[in-house]
Amino acid sequence: MRARPEADQLAARHARPRLRPGRLTEIPDSKVGQLLTLLDRSGLPQQLEDMLRGRPGPQGVPPRTVLAGLMLAVYYTGRATVSDAWRILHFRLQPAARAWLGIPESPPSTARACIAASRRLYRGLDRITTVLDPARCDRRRRLGQAEADIHSAVWDGATGRQAANRLQRLANDLVLVPVRLAQQRGYLRHWSGDVGVDATSIPVLARPDSDRSGTASVEITAGWHYRGGSNEGIFGYSATLLVAAHSRTSEQAAKGRRAPSYPQLCLGLTLDTPTVRTGENAVAVLAQLAELRTPTGTCAADRAYTGCSPEKFQVPTRRLGFRLALDYKAADRGIQGSWQGAVLIDGSLACPQIPNVLAQATHGMDDKTFRQRLDELKPVIAERLPYFLKLKQNADARGTVRLQCPAAGPSPSVNCPRRERLRPAGPSTSGPPQTVVRLADRRSRASHPAARPTVQLPDREWIDPPRKDELPAVCGASAISVPADAAEDLKTAKFRQDSHYLSLAWERIYKPIRSHNEGLTGRLKGAELNIGEPLHRRAPGQVAQTLLVAIMVTVGNLDILETWLYERTGSRLSDTEFESVPAPPGLDPRHVLAPLGTGRHPPGNL
Repeated sequence: MRARPEADQLAARHARPRLRPGRLTEIPDSKVGQLLTLLDRSGLPQQLEDMLRGRPGPQGVPPRTVLAGLMLAVYYTGRATVSDAWRILHFRLQPAARAWLGIPESPPSTARACIAASRRLYRGLDRITTVLDPARCDRRRRLGQAEADIHSAVWDGATGRQAANRLQRLANDLVLVPVRLAQQRGYLRHWSGDVGVDATSIPVLARPDSDRSGTASVEITAGWHYRGGSNEGIFGYSATLLVAAHSRTSEQAAKGRRAPSYPQLCLGLTLDTPTVRTGENAVAVLAQLAELRTPTGTCAADRAYTGCSPEKFQVPTRRLGFRLALDYKAADRGIQGSWQGAVLIDGSLACPQIPNVLAQATHGMDDKTFRQRLDELKPVIAERLPYFLKLKQNADARGTVRLQCPAAGPSPSVNCPRRERLRPAGPSTSGPPQTVVRLADRRSRASHPAARPTVQLPDREWIDPPRKDELPAVCGASAISVPADAAEDLKTAKFRQDSHYLSLAWERIYKPIRSHNEGLTGRLKGAELNIGEPLHRRAPGQVAQTLLVAIMVTVGNLDILETWLYERTGSRLSDTEFESVPAPPGLDPRHVLAPLGTGRHPPGNL
């Protein structure tokens, strides 16, 4: 065997990335074609080509090839690194797939050719991040704090926010392709529209700002992400994840029905600085999901979202058609405000004469005491349920609901002398009043006035009854309207939710959806695919990190879909199913690229 020249040996020893010849197995053209179809149906390569058209400098590797290489790397190695993409593109593809991606027929044969090929791929990714970055700066060194602050401030300006929103939308377009595939094939038909939203940490390799040297982090827009209940922060970004979930309704529990079967996919992704634009990022993914015309159910969120300004999260979420299931901090429990005389208690509007011991049952306890005494509170929680206002009309297109007094309607839950005086009810039947109660009938017992609590009025009201206009509006009106923004009433707009807090119904909605959030995060941060491992996505900068995490979540979605289908049917996703995904809205179908010189892909005989 002839030895390499000495200069080539030296270049090979310093080559990055390195080759592992024993691991260079070929990837079938069929899988390459399926992933290429997935990528093209997102519209991301075509939009990047349009942005890069006319820019100076060498064209380099096309965006489609760069993104395809990264997607293949994630699918087969779990890592979204350029080095793994380079190995796959140049050493593991068959001739047909090479032609589709414009890769030379023969792999590089010398160390210098390997270095040149890898650098072209790095430059291809650099061109993508440059065109999407509103404040491009040197990512190879730490900038002075003052200079870094100037660059990071651009992200918060009007131009920077426009560029950031464009970046997030492009990334989310990619994440939603497996969702559109599942929707197109009917795999989501049993999903009722419940979603869970949560933020998870995305650590980075870069170190944080240094007060000693006065230099900033290479990741100028990163920050500290704090997990719930932890005082130790993680430096990096926060990823907002939306998951397809379901609640456990009382009817399902009573009849012992199984949970609906559907793939619990990630329905949206945004990557941003931690604790910044928390509510806005959640609304952005909900709004983009609404464009797919999916059903709208309950959106469950933890305390980080309850603490958002209502115009940033709660109000737009309701206007998108979602109901809310929320949790509260210790200081926010109990009486939270009022609306047209009704008292807002733990997110639900109640009769203004509800006993104070019931209204403040959850007030004044820290989280530890609250958890320890939760079982003791359950009977008290059940006692105050009859005092809550009843839903008369579901939310309209603007998110406005109609609620009525608990003593009103054909099935009152309390007895109220005030209500009977202001709006006396006529006899329900023409005959004599019903005096016999069927004790064996549960509904008959519950409907009898003796089974309902009676509202206690102030003593002075019995002596001198006030006029109707002197009483709370909820007492005299047939129903009250509660708009999504509660006419800019901060407390009502912020804390109101659609299930009674800590009730059995609330637990059957909130807890399952939150567990689905944890399940999705655990799957995306598992052993095979881990978006939380910074070594698996080395490229620095918020733009690069957003694209790499989006590619990893897209492959994670595809894995969830493939696994769900195989477990239930024993079949796999076919080429036809990938090709059935429609092009994204607004994209000219003629711009969807086809494999170079080989016709449709993947080939039918492979």
